[in-house]
Amino acid sequence: MRILFKGAAQTVTGSKHILITRNGKTILLDCGLFQGREAINSNHNQNLGFEPTEIDYCILSHAHIDHSGAIPYLVKKGFKGKVFCTEATLDLCEIMLVDSAHIQESDAEYRNKKRRLDDNELVQPLYTIEEAKIALTHFKSIPYEKWVKIDDEIELCFTVIGHILGAGAINLRIKEEGKLIKLCYTGDIGRQNHRIIKNPKPFPQADYIIAESTYGNRLHENLENSEGKLLQVINETCVLKKGKLIIPAFSLGRTQEIVYALDRLEAAGKLPKINVYVDSPLSTNATQILKNHPECYHKDLIDYMKSDADPFGFNRLHYITEVEESKLLNAIQEPCIIISASGMMEAGRILHHLANNIESKKNTILIVGYCEPSTMGGRLKNGETTVRIFGAEYQVKADIRMIDEYSAHGDYQEMITYLSCQDPTQIKEFFLVHGSYEAQQEYREKLLDVGFKNIRIPAQDSEYLI
Repeated sequence: MRILFKGAAQTVTGSKHILITRNGKTILLDCGLFQGREAINSNHNQNLGFEPTEIDYCILSHAHIDHSGAIPYLVKKGFKGKVFCTEATLDLCEIMLVDSAHIQESDAEYRNKKRRLDDNELVQPLYTIEEAKIALTHFKSIPYEKWVKIDDEIELCFTVIGHILGAGAINLRIKEEGKLIKLCYTGDIGRQNHRIIKNPKPFPQADYIIAESTYGNRLHENLENSEGKLLQVINETCVLKKGKLIIPAFSLGRTQEIVYALDRLEAAGKLPKINVYVDSPLSTNATQILKNHPECYHKDLIDYMKSDADPFGFNRLHYITEVEESKLLNAIQEPCIIISASGMMEAGRILHHLANNIESKKNTILIVGYCEPSTMGGRLKNGETTVRIFGAEYQVKADIRMIDEYSAHGDYQEMITYLSCQDPTQIKEFFLVHGSYEAQQEYREKLLDVGFKNIRIPAQDSEYLI
C-alpha cells in the first residue's frame, strides 16, 4: 500500500491523505481547503495534487472546512464515488459546504469588480452553491462504532474523537494480498474534558497511525478557569470601558462553547446586564443541528440541562441572521458582546465588525481559538498594529486578548492520553500531520518517550510505501 500526503503536511490546513492499495483501490482521507492569505493569493486550492477521477472513496473525519471544504471541487472535477462520514457530520456539511460556496462566489464577485475596471480576465469561484449541493448527493452517513464493508477489501469504522460534533477517527481494515492492514487516521483529536460533546474514546489497535499534531508542543491551561477569564474580559470591556467585546469564533464548535459559557454565567447571576449577539446565519443553523444530536452530548451537559433545558439560549441573547440586522449592530453605542464568524477573521461578517470597532481603545477583540499565522487572526495574535480590511488600512487600537482554553484540539498530553489505548510495539509506522514542523518535531520526541517508534513527519506531496 502507498500513502500520499497532499495537504496538512507540516502545516495545519488542507487535509488530504491518499491510500492506494496493491489492488488499485484509491481512498481519500479528508478533502479540505488550504486556508490563509498565502493559499488564496497563490490559488493553492485550484490544484488538488491528484486526479479526482482516480479516487474510489472519500472518507471524511469531520465537517470543518479545512477537512471538508474541497469536496465540492473534487466532485466538480470528476469524482464519482461516495463520501463516507458520521450522521452529524453529514447534517453539518449540508449547511457548511453551501456556506463555503457562498463565500467562494462572494469573493470572486468582489475580486471581479476591480478586474472589470482594469479589463482583466474575470476569476471564477472554486465552486458554486449549486455545485456544493450536487456534491452532497455523494455523501453517505454511517453510525459510530459500527464496522461497515465499503467493498470486499475495505471495512470502515468511526470512533468518537471529540473535537466537534460528529467528528470521528477513521479506522480501516484493508485486505491486501492475503494480509489484513489496520490503519487509523485520527483527524483532529479533541479535548479530554470537552464541555459539550463526548470525550475521545479508545480506538481499535492499529498497525499504522496517521495522527494530527496541532498542539504537539503546547499544554492548555485548565478549562475550569476559562469562564472566569471570559467574565474578567467582559467586565473590563463592557463594564469598566463601556465598550464592545468582539469575539471571532468558528460557527461550528467554538460559537456554541462560548454561548454555553455565557449561559452558565447568566444562570449563576454573574453576567452583566448586556446584550449578546451571535451574528452568523451559519452559527445559528449549526447550533440547531447541535440541539438535534443529544446522543453526542457530554454527560455534564446532560446534567446541566436538567435545570436549564436550553443551554444555548437565555434572555438578552440574540441570534442574528438577516444582513440588515447585522448592519444595525454597527450603530449600537451601548456595551455589548458580538460573536461572529469566521474564527480566523478571513471572511464573513466578522470583518465588518472589525472594521467598525478595531480603532477604538474601549473595545476588545477576544481570540478564542487557533489562527493560522498568515490569517488576519494570526497576524493580530502576533501583535500587528495595522491591518487591511476590504482594501482599507486600520490602526489596531482595540485591546487584543486571548483565551486558549477553548481550543477544540487536544494538547500534547491529551493527545498522548488518547493514544494510550494502543500498544506501541504493534505500531509499524506512525505519521504526524496537521501541525507546524516545529510542533511536530517536539511532539515526535514526546511520542518516542512513551514507546512509539518509526515516527515520520511527511512533507507536502511525499509518498510512503507500507
